[in-house]
Amino acid sequence: MKNSGQWNRRIVFALFGLLVVWGLFQGFRPQPVEVDISPAIRAPLRVTVEQEGRTRVVDRYVVTAPVNGYARRIQFDVGDTVEKGATLVELEPLRAETVDVRRRAETEARIAAAQFNVKSAQQRENAAASSAKLAEKELQRLRSLRQKGFVSASAEDQATSEAERKAAELRSAQFAVSTASHELEATRTTLKYAASGSNSNPVAILAPVSGQVLKIPRKSEGTVSAGQPLIEIGDPRTLEVEVDVLSADAVRLHPGTRVLFERWGGEGNLEGVVRVIEPTGFTKVSALGVEEQRVWVIVAFASPQEQWQRLGDGYRVEASFILWDANDILQIPASALFRHGSGWATFVVQEGRAVLRRVVLGQRNGLSAQIISGINTGEQVIVHPDDRVREGVRVTSR
Repeated sequence: MKNSGQWNRRIVFALFGLLVVWGLFQGFRPQPVEVDISPAIRAPLRVTVEQEGRTRVVDRYVVTAPVNGYARRIQFDVGDTVEKGATLVELEPLRAETVDVRRRAETEARIAAAQFNVKSAQQRENAAASSAKLAEKELQRLRSLRQKGFVSASAEDQATSEAERKAAELRSAQFAVSTASHELEATRTTLKYAASGSNSNPVAILAPVSGQVLKIPRKSEGTVSAGQPLIEIGDPRTLEVEVDVLSADAVRLHPGTRVLFERWGGEGNLEGVVRVIEPTGFTKVSALGVEEQRVWVIVAFASPQEQWQRLGDGYRVEASFILWDANDILQIPASALFRHGSGWATFVVQEGRAVLRRVVLGQRNGLSAQIISGINTGEQVIVHPDDRVREGVRVTSR
């Protein structure tokens, strides 16, 4: 019995000692680092450049005074619709100055140049009409094939967009013909009243095209000089978007690049394509006071006119230029990556510990990065690793 009691006490002391040792071990043992983790997934990935832009009327005409005179009050308001040939303002010419041989020759040269511009605009109109006719025939052909199931819906949508774009180009060419014709008549009027040498009857300034009044520099009557703007007219059916982008981003764009317009005020997103990247940049001071080199990029709408007809001249839009787009891409959060030597790396969670893993990257945007190699689908990576996360450190999810 005595030996049995001694063994019991020894066992109790041994257990107590083990508990003390275990408590000390747990007390001094480093605790797992709490981290944010995210899985590597396969999902669509899009790389974009986002900038603000504003709409503008493609075809706009500034009606100017053909001669020095006294303009009567303009009866139109901004937003009014005018028809081609309507009287915009009446101008009472002042007494003309004597026309010498040099001034007459200059005016006649301008008339000849204006006649050439009219013929050139007519040729462009003919070319645009042929392109629009061909695009419409192609659309009808694809619609017929679509009904038979021979082509996809996307092919039909592309043909529809192309036909609408060619139709817009035709309207623009027709506008250019009307504009050139009006400039020719204005130049002839200048010569007519300059050569008269005396006061003449009031000159009726007619609308060169049909459209809406976009701007009236001055509504009240008063003296105007030859060439002074009187009223600005445009066709609201031909809108485009001008976006100023950083020059470093502009070199990544090209004519035909897809564009999405988001948060423009209406439902859904509008689509467009880059039409022109201007070759000359300019300096702009940012909100932070930093000088930036920027480039104007002109974007044409690809969505049907019915979707964006509520937009007007000078409206603000947010443009996303799609540089790269693909589906089913292996990706992880960009915040899980960090520089390691000459490449990139991330921490992968394996059996509760952080394991350093080198990775090869593909495309990147501000949120996610494409993984070419180094990580498999479903593996957990540590997001925003701090200086406590090292190779082999125990980690736990927050």
